[in-house]
Amino acid sequence: MNNFKYHQISKTKKIRYICNTYKNTSFIVFLHGFMSDLEGKKPNAFLKFAKKNKLSFLSLEYSGHGKSSGNFTNGNITKWSRETSALIKKYVKKNSFTIIGSSMGAWIALKQFQKFKNQINSFLGIGSAPEFLENLMWKKFTKKMKAEIIKNGIYHLKHGNYEYPITHQLIKDGRKNRVFNKKINSKIKITMIHGQKDEVVPVSYSRKVLKIFQNAKKKLLIIKGGDHSLSEKKWLRRILKELQLII
Repeated sequence: MNNFKYHQISKTKKIRYICNTYKNTSFIVFLHGFMSDLEGKKPNAFLKFAKKNKLSFLSLEYSGHGKSSGNFTNGNITKWSRETSALIKKYVKKNSFTIIGSSMGAWIALKQFQKFKNQINSFLGIGSAPEFLENLMWKKFTKKMKAEIIKNGIYHLKHGNYEYPITHQLIKDGRKNRVFNKKINSKIKITMIHGQKDEVVPVSYSRKVLKIFQNAKKKLLIIKGGDHSLSEKKWLRRILKELQLII
């Protein structure tokens, strides 16, 4: 992908994004996951899909992610949700859109319903992970890990080949951004896709997301043998097939 641009949020902060527009069409808005960026296979697949279907497309890297400015350790759900809202307001404007959230992106997508509920015409979640900071991290941390994060303000969490710098402010901010307790009454199409072998986020999270929506046309698709990212070609093909059904 080489259509990257930068949006100046403030004097010191710029957000890298990609936006491809067609006149008077609805958008696809893709929101990536925790410590991810726009260099992956998913954003590229969705951009290609949007072009093929003559739909406008928007995706961004939250501050501290990818090539956007800012330190990752200063970021949190509130900030990343606000940045997302700012870019939707600026580039999607009053157009309707389908929102796609991958992992943490699904949490940020749910936050957008507070501002753009009447513009969102469908929602696709991939390995959705709302409220993961409290339930999948903090609650599973040992007493020693919790003590370290409280004392030093940060804990370097090793997971596979990655190391995640988890700050205390990030955990605390996550508690202010609960979404499972807020019902949404939008009558839209919602599909949650989750890998059967997702070892990062349990399938129950996708089920919990569906429960938030009381009047939506809902579907849960569990990908047999699928992992958390679902970035393999065969899985991406399946995701795009599902996206075609809800746009």
